[in-house]
Amino acid sequence: MTSSTRSQRRPSLDQQQMNVVPVDSDRQITYTEYGCPDGVPVVFLHGTPGSRQLGALFEAEAQENGVRVLAPDRPGYGRSSPWPNRSVRDAAEFVTPVLDDADVQTAGLIAFSGGSPYALSIAATQAERINQIDIIAGATPPTASDESPAIQRLLASLATTTPSVLRGLFRGQMWLAERLDPSFVVGQYTANDDAVANAAAEIVKEDFVEAFAHSRNGAVIEFRDTATDWGVDFDEIDVEVRLWHGSNDTNVPIAGARRLEGEIPSAELHVLDDADHLQTLLRSTPHVMEGIDD
Repeated sequence: MTSSTRSQRRPSLDQQQMNVVPVDSDRQITYTEYGCPDGVPVVFLHGTPGSRQLGALFEAEAQENGVRVLAPDRPGYGRSSPWPNRSVRDAAEFVTPVLDDADVQTAGLIAFSGGSPYALSIAATQAERINQIDIIAGATPPTASDESPAIQRLLASLATTTPSVLRGLFRGQMWLAERLDPSFVVGQYTANDDAVANAAAEIVKEDFVEAFAHSRNGAVIEFRDTATDWGVDFDEIDVEVRLWHGSNDTNVPIAGARRLEGEIPSAELHVLDDADHLQTLLRSTPHVMEGIDD
């Protein structure tokens, strides 16, 4: 088992302890814990782009419901090392080291937006480590989507044909996000940023900035890979899969979520009326935390 440096006293939200897990001589995965240190464990997979910081949105509800949230940076985000040749099928290689480091045998999975492919991949390939899945406003495979939004198609095209241009674009966005009001980032995920509480908006901003703080490779790889066949056999998933999706989500239109429900035998779709991408995350959080099984 790999080891990490932990503090004896749980830090405040803005100074959460970052655990570093060496995977091999060249790579490491970082993660942060939220909620109850001795609670029921779940792994939270952030969006694309994103980081472990977004897990802070679960802190209060996780504490109330006795849930221990393990939130890793996927490779190439935040403080986790880039893995240039990884694919969706490799998701277990960066999640199981986190489970081992946290001394967790089985856990639930929560995935937001671009974390969806990786959660489903892990459930299909490491079924013995996963006991349930919640997908919130989750990205859908090309087979489940008539046509993705224009911005998603543009990013996928840049990631495939001119990745250096996309890395430069992300670097510029991070520079602006650091200096501007949180609405600069929040507005990418909701049409009504005035309805997002200041504390939540700050977390979303910090998550975006941290995603690109050391590398832009994670997002470039994921926009490239998730626009093509994920290589996930949905018939291999036999744990409960709850899909939470907003009826007004323009980042990931709900039609794709309805088709994905039909492709996963154990999936059940929960529709949040009038919710967009970020509102789905904020509104579903209490239900997700209440539904975590021992």
